[in-house]
Amino acid sequence: MDIKTADSLRRLRLVSVPEAVSWLLLICCIVLKNTTSFNAVPVMGWVHGISFILYVVFLADAWNRTKWPWTRAALYFALSIIPTGGFFADRMLRREAEATVIAARARKESVVNA
Repeated sequence: MDIKTADSLRRLRLVSVPEAVSWLLLICCIVLKNTTSFNAVPVMGWVHGISFILYVVFLADAWNRTKWPWTRAALYFALSIIPTGGFFADRMLRREAEATVIAARARKESVVNA
């Protein structure tokens, strides 16, 4: 995996958790708006909207660089729609990055020892 691909995965991972948190906070703000006089929905709507757009842009970049099948990209997109899906996406991306690093080290060691 080259540096640009690793960076695109890292960016997607970095935005997945804040996107999930903003989604949960938006749901809380909607409940508070309907039960009390507290109305933070316009502010949290903007915050969540921007974080969701960043997530989709970084997902498209990662999909383009990693050459994932469309089913994996669709899975990551579906995880952005589920309120806690960003946490699962972060975990999956972390595991994928670790596996890639392990594979790269194994290839490097086999070339050095050969």
